[in-house]
Amino acid sequence: MNTVLVSGASGLVGYGILRSLRRAGKELRLIGTSIYTDSVAQGFCDVFEQAPATFSDGYIDWLLEVIEKYHVDLIIPGIEVDVYKWVRHSDEIEARGTQLALNSRDLILLCEDKWVFYSELSKKRGAIVIETSLEADYDSLAAKFGVPFLVKPRRGYASKGIAIIHSADEYANVKSEVGDTLMVQPLIGQDGEEYTAAAFGDGKGGYSAVITLKRKLSKEGFTEKAEVVSMAAAEEAIALLCSWLKPIGPTNFQFITHWGELKLLEINPRISSTTSIRTAFGYNECQMAVEFYLEHRVPRQPPVRKGRAVRYIEDFIFYDDGIHL
Repeated sequence: MNTVLVSGASGLVGYGILRSLRRAGKELRLIGTSIYTDSVAQGFCDVFEQAPATFSDGYIDWLLEVIEKYHVDLIIPGIEVDVYKWVRHSDEIEARGTQLALNSRDLILLCEDKWVFYSELSKKRGAIVIETSLEADYDSLAAKFGVPFLVKPRRGYASKGIAIIHSADEYANVKSEVGDTLMVQPLIGQDGEEYTAAAFGDGKGGYSAVITLKRKLSKEGFTEKAEVVSMAAAEEAIALLCSWLKPIGPTNFQFITHWGELKLLEINPRISSTTSIRTAFGYNECQMAVEFYLEHRVPRQPPVRKGRAVRYIEDFIFYDDGIHL
């Protein structure tokens, strides 16, 4: 029996991974970790360990101790900060005999800073790339992008920190942060549709499995509603991006249409928050990760069912004398 550790198990991505692993049809011992002891995480794993904050000084020592304690075979990040932490300590972790479900190191570090990411992609001159600027002058930005335009954090996830700028007065409130922490883009997709796609990169410039969902975002920036779609334009874009970036393993691509033209919003070089929805439609990338990293099998395209998904709030009850699922 293999032991798999999933970090950030109290969050949508983390417990989505754990739920997907339960549906993989494999004998797995699942360890969930989180900084929170009162979350839902303990309902989805065999063993729960409280984690220190990823940025704390003792975090890596703690992780290595847990890996040795439970003889962990594979670790899968359920929060973005762990991706960037683990990739910088991958040698120490792998020295314990543990596999990391991490994407290409080059792609991970490229995606850490969205300005660096778009600067690199702009060299390819692909039509899917959104023009991005660190220009600080309002009049120059208004002339280049029109008004309103968008300011967004160079680092971050789930649409956090994004603001729409309608005037010079609004821009004055964020101008000092443009360059160091914020970047500027045109406001696109007002009449468009947003898509989240997952592909399993082969590390050689291709991919072996893919699924695309048309989605509606919640106020928190995560997928609230989704529908399975067949979209040739998205798969063509993914093929092009894979040829440029050579992702390995689960990779998330987010697109939006702008007056009928597909544009890339971002790439998450990891399993994303829609993983449990994808699993429900037959695309279990968490199972694929176990097979790829532990069994050395490249996944094949699974049959994907058509349909739609709606997320809603439900109760998970922990009785003192047992767990009510």
